[in-house]
Amino acid sequence: MRFYENEYARFEPQLTAPVRASLSALKRTIKDENKNIISAFLALHFSATDDRTLDDMLRTLKDSKRMKESLKKTDYYNESGWQLYQSVREDLKIVISFLRDIRFEDYWHRHILPEVQRKIAAVEKEVQRYNVVGEVEKHLGSPLSSQVVTVYLLYYSQPHGIRLTGTRFVADAAYPFRIVLQNAIHEMLHPPYKLARDRELRKALDSLRADAFLMDKIKNHNPSFGYNSFESFVEENCVRALDQLISERFKIEREARQRWREEDDGMHVFAVALYSLMKREDFGGGQETFRDFFGADDSFRQVGSGQGRKNL
Repeated sequence: MRFYENEYARFEPQLTAPVRASLSALKRTIKDENKNIISAFLALHFSATDDRTLDDMLRTLKDSKRMKESLKKTDYYNESGWQLYQSVREDLKIVISFLRDIRFEDYWHRHILPEVQRKIAAVEKEVQRYNVVGEVEKHLGSPLSSQVVTVYLLYYSQPHGIRLTGTRFVADAAYPFRIVLQNAIHEMLHPPYKLARDRELRKALDSLRADAFLMDKIKNHNPSFGYNSFESFVEENCVRALDQLISERFKIEREARQRWREEDDGMHVFAVALYSLMKREDFGGGQETFRDFFGADDSFRQVGSGQGRKNL
């Protein structure tokens, strides 16, 4: 409503009772009960398909085997997420069928696409000056799956930037170029380590559970921001600390102290501590990978010793 009040006023009167019920069920199941951001959850899953139209999406909702096969080839498949997707397929069919029936695609082509195309043309003039892939690979110490980053500029994605499968992500056409570039850096950094295959790192991460200040932020932040599990919270904070460093190299950064105080109500305290430590240790100035820096025993002692409180 905050970003799309006019569109809501246009389409809300057309919502049928079954569509309203399905929309409520989607919010309850995906967001309220499972603490996911609805747009991010669905965009990630459908990015594992070649769907381009509402009819394509309805065919996938009828038979999702190919989506599952494609998703399992990425770092983003997990059984609980797949079961959640399965549980909302019927409600999604109702909503997507409604959009098809009211000819939403025609509306989009007439009123939305021209604005998006103008923004794409403007971004293309600037984006070639920045080597996002090179900086991300340097900091993570491993190659991305592609040397090309694809940005999908959309109209209905505020206030989020959304990671898709592959080296692709979603940004909103309303964002200034600096934000689009920051989104590119941020999304390409996910995931910053291979936690499922790294027993030593999992053990080190578990030691952070003893930090009461950190755990309070994980358990008691606004769940609408996402990152509601311990693992997702820590990963997101690692990526935010890293993207701050790379943004500073590109000279597009937001002032760090202001950022940490204001982003998501100041909940990213682990990013504060990690960023401060990386700056002090000049991470990125040598050959050390983020996983090795992050997994070092002295790093965990320092980031879990009140550094987040001190730097906030």
